[in-house]
Amino acid sequence: NRLLLLFLLMLIVINFTGCKGKKHNISIDKKIAQMIMIGFNGTELSSESEIGKDIEKYNFGGVILFDYDVPSKSHPRNITSRFQLLNLINSIQELSDIPAFIAIDQEGGKVSRLKTSYGFPSSESAEHIGRINNTDTSIFWAERTAKLLESLGINMNFAPVVDVNINPECPVIGKLGRSFSSNPDIVTSEAKIVIDEHRKKNIICALKHFPGHGSAHSDSHAGFTDVSDSWQEVELIPYKHLISAGDCDMIMTAHVFNEQLDSLYPATLSEKVVKGLLRDSLGFEGFIISDDMNMGAIADNYSMSFAIEYAINAGIDILLFSNNSNTYDPKMPEKIFNIVKELLVSGKISEKRINESYSRIIKMKKKYGIVK
Repeated sequence: NRLLLLFLLMLIVINFTGCKGKKHNISIDKKIAQMIMIGFNGTELSSESEIGKDIEKYNFGGVILFDYDVPSKSHPRNITSRFQLLNLINSIQELSDIPAFIAIDQEGGKVSRLKTSYGFPSSESAEHIGRINNTDTSIFWAERTAKLLESLGINMNFAPVVDVNINPECPVIGKLGRSFSSNPDIVTSEAKIVIDEHRKKNIICALKHFPGHGSAHSDSHAGFTDVSDSWQEVELIPYKHLISAGDCDMIMTAHVFNEQLDSLYPATLSEKVVKGLLRDSLGFEGFIISDDMNMGAIADNYSMSFAIEYAINAGIDILLFSNNSNTYDPKMPEKIFNIVKELLVSGKISEKRINESYSRIIKMKKKYGIVK
């Protein structure tokens, strides 16, 4: 009887260990998919829709949501109302084996996807809040945004912008009121408030756009953007302070070219900028996402395969493809996945790099309660 009992206990242990091992044996394909964040056109989702099938098949790391569809120059794209958006987000998560990052640009002011016209509360720009520079006021607006995102199931906000307002005429930062201030200390303190209020609601913030877009004279959405003569080291101050204080989980890179930092490649594709400056010099250990890889600064100057290869090898953990530029390609999610897989098979990127990024992504999903 004792031998029989011992034998049965051994079987239980073996079966339990086997199940546990199987549960955690994540395939390389799933790890690759977790490194991809996609955009799509549609206000609802099902397992029968093309994007629904892609999410179910690949289980991408996340999606980005927009209200305006650039290719058709019209509304809507993903957002029409609170009820509709809740249903859409629930559908995405139901189709995702590993729960997805649900990301949005809700900075406030002109860069707000959740507009009053859809029934959402109003917001203020970073410029307005930074000009007032009052803690209570800043907390009010940051908490308002964080509460709204939490209520919708959005777990990632591509904010705050920590670009220092070096050039108030910068068409994509200063002119749009997206910078808190020309004073890096004000930028830092205001950004910290945004991060703190979002963290209370389990929402990840992305500091952007590293290593600084505030001095630019052109828009990287539209094409090649060279800040070699205008960029100043002061633009790194918010990153230095927020990283050293432990207030930074995620950083978005800019597609700016800066000869002071890398004479060959824009920041997103530059190992010198991403690994050398951000990881090694500034000591950032969180995860790094690219700005939209469909933007002109990248898409007009590099093939998709080249851009993906160099971004991953530079140290980018999540590749963001909005699919919301001049044209919409319903096959884009599949193409991106296949390119990464081909680069891995050919040896141009390593499994070690994929494992590093996957580890950071899952760690962040667990930290914010996205993955239990």
